Amino acid sequence: MKILMESTDQITSLDGVPVRVWQGTTEAGVPCKVFVHRLAVASSEDSAQFDEELRQQLPPGRSVDLRTVL
Repeated sequence: MKILMESTDQITSLDGVPVRVWQGTTEAGVPCKVFVHRLAVASSEDSAQFDEELRQQLPPGRSVDLRTVL
């Protein structure tokens, strides 16, 4: 399965862990939510561009209750 994801400004807690909420769409067009705790680039790769894009896309999030996300 492949999912195209876009970050949101929402942060919630899942199993006691803070996660950013992402909006997703599967290849078949089914909308879904993705809860991301961490993102990383392999240490063997140059992560400068990734880091810059992540900083631009993920400003400090607003905390929301998980029930409002689902």
